[in-house]
Amino acid sequence: MESTAPGGTPVPAGPPHGAPTDGAVPGDWAAAYPAGYPVVESDRLTRFVQRAHARTPRWVVPLAAVGCVAAGIGYTLLSDPTRSAPDALPTCLLKLTTGLDCPGCGGTRALWYVLHADLPAAARHHFLFVFALPFLAYLFVAWAGRQAFGWRLPELRIGPKLIGGFLAAWLAFSVVRNLPWPPFTALYV
Repeated sequence: MESTAPGGTPVPAGPPHGAPTDGAVPGDWAAAYPAGYPVVESDRLTRFVQRAHARTPRWVVPLAAVGCVAAGIGYTLLSDPTRSAPDALPTCLLKLTTGLDCPGCGGTRALWYVLHADLPAAARHHFLFVFALPFLAYLFVAWAGRQAFGWRLPELRIGPKLIGGFLAAWLAFSVVRNLPWPPFTALYV
């Protein structure tokens, strides 16, 4: 029994004669499925997305990501988060409902100060954001350079333990900055 792959190509029900039967036939996408598994014809939208993906230049996705980052930076520069009125309501839902600083509170102000080259003020508002920013920037440049131009920059080895340690430090920072006793009150934003 044969079924058809997207595009109308016939796909045999099982692996070809003499091929390994462990379920993986090199170069045959249908071999990943068990023998006799029905292959469903792709719908028009899926075929359109697949064709668009195949025709899209390599540099489009990094350019779109740069556009998103630029939009965030532009918003930060235009809104000037450091000049809010003292009696203004907080825009953070957690701070509005509980009065506590959330894990991201101060991040926009920290970005504003980084963009104005005031690192001490940026670190005062969100130390971990300022600490992580060079690493995030390097990871982005390495990814975008590889995607758009084929660059092979040295990779940062970031394993699950390092990510877990950073998230644990971020959680501890989020708790400590809400403690009402000195010296922790200096972290309150």
